[in-house]
Amino acid sequence: MRTVRESALDVLRTRGMTTVFGNPGSTELPFLKHFPDDFRYVLGLQEAVVVGMADGYALASGTTALVNLHTGPGTGNAMGAILNARANRTPMVVTAGQQVRAMLTMEALLSNPQPAMLPQPAVKWAYEPPRPADVPPALARAVQLAETPPHGPVFLSLPMDDFDAAVTEAEDRAARTTAARRVEHITAPRPETVQSLADRIKRARSAVLVVGDDVDASGAWDSVVRLAERGGLPVWSAPVSARVSFPHDHPLYRGELPPAIGPLARTLDGHDLVVVIGAQVFRYYPFVPGPYLPDGTELVLVTRDSDEAAKAPVGDAIVADPAVTARALAEHFPACESTRAPDRRESAPQAADGPLPPGTALAAVAEGVPDDTLWVNESPSNVVQFHEAARISAPGSYLFSAGGGLGFGAAAAVGAQLGAPHRPVVAVLGDGSIHYAVQALWTAAAYRVPVTFVVLSNARYAILQWFAQLEHAQGAPGLDIPGLDISAIAAGYGVRSCRAEGAGELTKLVRDATGRREGPVLIDVPVTTELPSL
Repeated sequence: MRTVRESALDVLRTRGMTTVFGNPGSTELPFLKHFPDDFRYVLGLQEAVVVGMADGYALASGTTALVNLHTGPGTGNAMGAILNARANRTPMVVTAGQQVRAMLTMEALLSNPQPAMLPQPAVKWAYEPPRPADVPPALARAVQLAETPPHGPVFLSLPMDDFDAAVTEAEDRAARTTAARRVEHITAPRPETVQSLADRIKRARSAVLVVGDDVDASGAWDSVVRLAERGGLPVWSAPVSARVSFPHDHPLYRGELPPAIGPLARTLDGHDLVVVIGAQVFRYYPFVPGPYLPDGTELVLVTRDSDEAAKAPVGDAIVADPAVTARALAEHFPACESTRAPDRRESAPQAADGPLPPGTALAAVAEGVPDDTLWVNESPSNVVQFHEAARISAPGSYLFSAGGGLGFGAAAAVGAQLGAPHRPVVAVLGDGSIHYAVQALWTAAAYRVPVTFVVLSNARYAILQWFAQLEHAQGAPGLDIPGLDISAIAAGYGVRSCRAEGAGELTKLVRDATGRREGPVLIDVPVTTELPSL
């Protein structure tokens, strides 16, 4: 007779989930013992880093990630990263060990007394199987839920004594049958709905497209480009985009909308119809009051998330697959030649001695990377300069956290490199941001993951200094972080590190690191501070 562990491992094999991101505790050891050779365990030194790595892995590989945490304390440590994964719409199964069933009633040490409540509302589903034999089918259900749009993390609490329990042949076979199910999630709009929206676009005096993260995530990139070109529609990125969903070198591309109500409406002034595809309407912060749209402007949202459609403060909505909808819409417009602007990326200007301006530093980094680079960004105060320098123009090439919490960048870059091993991964990080997940450097070194970490060092939380100006909160403490030596810290974790003092040197260091790919490299870049603007 087989055990729950053997049956659970077969469920995971059936789903192709043989990479486990974890930080083990005593309650996880019964699952991990006799770890099979066809599985890979990726160790993180702190649970938020573990989830961040799994987040990047899932987004880069297009698969569902598997996480193994240590009961209640480990889940608590990981909560910020799980919230980021929810905002990123990342398919992820998060498991956590639980005390043996015989000691749960007395709440013995390491019991999680409310296992389904602790991770809420960061997960789509939280569950503790009522019997040991229910663990394998619960895993199969968890994967299906994680992969159901909108994608997101789910949580399972697994008592440690379940894994050595026996399952019957029928239970084992039923679990594998359940795991082998394939569910196709494609919701096509009605033809009359497509016709109506196409007619509205044609009647509009000046229609505009706004694209969001789900265009890239759902495979709608080519369909949206075709729609924009055939309809002659200018394209904006939705505010605080976590992915690039339209080529930034395209002549129809206009940039990223500001993330505040009043400024966003002013930016769209002159357009009488706004068609939003694959984005929330909208990601606003900070609060700058004003109308949601210019006077007389209408909005239509296309999304596969019914909750996103319901919570939009303005406009109509179509709940359907973005790729199918955009492709069907494009057929209502005459075909045309695809046009692309020449790459306007210029060599980085040479700066005087001292810290580089952020734009100069980012241009130097962009000049040194290969064309197929997968970028991870967690330098919040320099997002505009980053996009001006990188000009990303291929799908699946940019990751940023949609959740607003720091700690995603360094960890996600390690996971992304593991998920897309044939692509160079470059992480652009602030010197404040990297310390939320600095333990990811150890994993990169221990597993020889060839990420190029570029740390823009200005010894402050620049994004918070900007918010302090907006919120009239000058004089708030804790916004400066002097005395950091990220190169020394990286060396302590086993990562080769260096410091770039000029733009030319920075380009060479990035080119060498991404060309050789012999393990992780961290490049510390002193930069000046340039605060964003709305």
